[in-house]
Amino acid sequence: MDFERREYEYVRKIAETGSFLAAADKLYITQPSLSQFIRRIERHIGAELFDRSHQPVTLTEAGRIYLDIEGQIQELCKVREQRIQDLGQTIGGTVRIGSSNYRSSTILAKAIPVINERYPHIDICLEEGTTRELEDFALQGKTDFSIVVRTAGHSDLEYVELFQEELLLAISPAWDLEREPLYDKKRHSRYPAFDYHSLDGHPFLVMKEGQELRHSFFSLVEALDISPTVALETTDMATAQTLAGIGVGAAIVPGGLAVANTPAVEPKYFSLRAYLDDWDVVLAYKRGRYLSKADKAVISVICDVAG
Repeated sequence: MDFERREYEYVRKIAETGSFLAAADKLYITQPSLSQFIRRIERHIGAELFDRSHQPVTLTEAGRIYLDIEGQIQELCKVREQRIQDLGQTIGGTVRIGSSNYRSSTILAKAIPVINERYPHIDICLEEGTTRELEDFALQGKTDFSIVVRTAGHSDLEYVELFQEELLLAISPAWDLEREPLYDKKRHSRYPAFDYHSLDGHPFLVMKEGQELRHSFFSLVEALDISPTVALETTDMATAQTLAGIGVGAAIVPGGLAVANTPAVEPKYFSLRAYLDDWDVVLAYKRGRYLSKADKAVISVICDVAG
């Protein structure tokens, strides 16, 4: 990593974590070394980048200006390198993809071997996070693009459509449905449905803040006008799926997970299309961003394997 890039990454990591110690751990350096490095930058620019008077540490106004302008410089340098590289015949370079653990283990697990075979000079760098984090990664230039569920209100993002994904209710196979007549509320789902009002007071496994499935849970609760209990909050959809199977609680899971992952005790799945829209799964990147030949090649492969 060149010196200017390292400066930017170090300052950005401290701003993200709010702690010199936490940032040093993530950067794999010692906290004293990081502190000395930042002090050298501050002496050079003649201003403090961080307010260290309280925890977590925060950027000063000089720090915010530094990080904003330096981020733009780093992005311009990357575009310069990409455009020069694109003049050649070989498609290569580093492509930074943002993805959730779920999408990494399904979409990217299929796409990366194809990319490696077709484009041996392309290196993939993966950044994992929640839906909100992945959108921010794309906007900040931390990733070239991110695989996300399309949400409203991001005029600064452009999208490449991948596919639509049905949302399902996962519940223990021991859940007594004999008193509940099964019927289809949506003819275009392969999964049955039942009167979900019977879930009033039932425990649910809920995703933590920042993940789109959390909003789906509250949307379902509102649509049904029920009051379930929260048995557990988690960041892992597969964990929720597994615990639903053994009866800890019900969970909302994407249809792709139901197909791709089979827990030891598989839940029963039911369609939620009567209450929740299908997910629109997309590749998101910053509006106006220059997409290199390598970016476009990787996007093409992902579209092929996800289609």
